[in-house]
Amino acid sequence: MTSLDTRAAVAIDDDAAGRRRAKRSFDPKKRRSVLLTVLLWLCVLYFVLPLWWLLVSATKDNSALFSTFGLWFGGGFSFAENLETLFTVRDGIFTRWLVNTLVYSLTAAAGATLLATMAGYAFAKYDFPGKKALFSATLGAVMIPLTALALPTYLLFSQAGLTDTPWAVIIPSLVSPFGVYLMRVYAADAVDDSLIEAARVDGAGEFRIFWQVGLRLLGPGLVTVFLFSLVATWNNYFLPLIMLNTSDLYPVTVGLAQLQAAASAGGGSQALFSTVITGSFVSILPLIVAFLFLQRYWQSGLATGSVKG
Repeated sequence: MTSLDTRAAVAIDDDAAGRRRAKRSFDPKKRRSVLLTVLLWLCVLYFVLPLWWLLVSATKDNSALFSTFGLWFGGGFSFAENLETLFTVRDGIFTRWLVNTLVYSLTAAAGATLLATMAGYAFAKYDFPGKKALFSATLGAVMIPLTALALPTYLLFSQAGLTDTPWAVIIPSLVSPFGVYLMRVYAADAVDDSLIEAARVDGAGEFRIFWQVGLRLLGPGLVTVFLFSLVATWNNYFLPLIMLNTSDLYPVTVGLAQLQAAASAGGGSQALFSTVITGSFVSILPLIVAFLFLQRYWQSGLATGSVKG
């Protein structure tokens, strides 16, 4: 009888151990973790692979660019020669394009950040007639693609005589509906109403409260909007393409495209491929530096801005 009980107990233990092993082998949490890890690495490859291709291609000359594997080095290291050609072609006009891009982007980003912050702060902290309608219109403007507004913007600036000037690129870039929305949500939580009331009791005016109290608390949101506006203006191609006719006013996006188009039209379709690719690589370096220096403020701004006020 004791032997039967012992065998039964051992069978029960073996069965329980088998169930535990099966449960571990088919743990849904582990399967989800592996799936998320794979998806994460796929996303990393999706974003990093074009940058890697650009870096590798910038080190090749024209012949190696078309005869070697695109994702690895080969055919010699020609990065220095490509840089020399880039900054000397057409009397060094690439430097002018790079300076134009810096001026357009920094000016537009600073102006868009200030306007978006003022508008978002007003929407968050003041009650005035038409507030809901204006904010709804702002949200609706977020959904309108910028390319749909390019032609009407060109016609307006043409009538005002501002086409083929830097203002034709800077002024439209000052409008940032998404920046207004983000700063409205951020200011609703970051700026406490009691601080505003205390400042009013001390005799401070509304503009002084905004400038000395509000802006100090909106730092992460400011950096977030600044970075979004900077990248949007830096990468803008269609607006300066239709607004500018003088090559000395081009940003790098339009300048490099026109440089390659001119070479292709002249019969040398491959003559400047390596130069244009090297220019594309150089043009993204300032954006990478900006994100590396401001990423902590950017991440903090997005995390706080995602909380609905």
